[in-house]
Amino acid sequence: MAPMRLVRDDAAAVGDGPNDLPSLAPLPKPRNGAANLIVSVGEQMAALQSEIDALSFEVNHLRRRDETLRFYMQRIDEELRLAARIQQDFLPKTLPQLGAVHFHSLFRPAGYVSGDLYDVMRLDEHHVGFFICDAVGHGMPAALLTMFVKKALVTKEIFAGGYRLLDPGETLARLNQSIIDQELSQATYATALYGIVDTRTLEMRFARGGHPSPAVLRAGSNRIEFVDAQGPLLGIFPDEPFTVARTTLAPGDRVLIYSDGIEVGFCGDDVGDTHKWREHVEARAHLPAEEFLKEIADGLDAQSGSLQPKDDVTMLVIEVK
Repeated sequence: MAPMRLVRDDAAAVGDGPNDLPSLAPLPKPRNGAANLIVSVGEQMAALQSEIDALSFEVNHLRRRDETLRFYMQRIDEELRLAARIQQDFLPKTLPQLGAVHFHSLFRPAGYVSGDLYDVMRLDEHHVGFFICDAVGHGMPAALLTMFVKKALVTKEIFAGGYRLLDPGETLARLNQSIIDQELSQATYATALYGIVDTRTLEMRFARGGHPSPAVLRAGSNRIEFVDAQGPLLGIFPDEPFTVARTTLAPGDRVLIYSDGIEVGFCGDDVGDTHKWREHVEARAHLPAEEFLKEIADGLDAQSGSLQPKDDVTMLVIEVK
């Protein structure tokens, strides 16, 4: 019997000959989308690196600029501190105490330097002069004007065989003309008050140019009394007269000579209340002069905005023992 022959009946049946092998399907080719994605990621990485390099350059540039700014800010700070020390040197080191008349002072610049200036000078054996000035604005321009004012202030004429004390009105008139003659382009005006106390009679004479009037605290009273004299701002109107006011002091009296920074300093948030400072003064009128000024300084520190003062503050206290 002949052997049986197996035959596949499907479409993939193997042929009878040795070359009749089954055909294999070809490998799939990469799709274009995947290739493009690889290229796109590479480009984005390159662009990102470029941006990082640009930002790094910008940061280094800003760092160098900050270092330069810090250098110049430190230099300006040092120069302003030096200017403040020099301005302090122009203030009286000690205040003359002549007879029963004693002087005390409070000086608080709003910044490094002040647009305020004060001086107390012994004119002769029986007369002492006092002066306060407030240049427009504050800061360096105002401080420079105060230096000129101090140099231009003339209180006496000295001639062969004697001298003559200038009347307070004449002193301010000369000072006013000196400022006008300079023809300054900036910070061209100021307020000022100059007075003289006779230590024998206790008569006080003074003239003022646009400056706040002196406040007098009489012995045994805590109410402020103002003494007025008429006069214009310094540095604006030539040949203007400055009237002289007089008042007689007594033992226990005090006279407050101040810049308008004291009014502004006690305003707090209510900038229109320029009389609030009087309450602080009258409430402390019984204190010794040194403690009185310390309390005034502490009161200023307690006001809102005291870390950034609005104006320079200066106060002279004339005390009759």
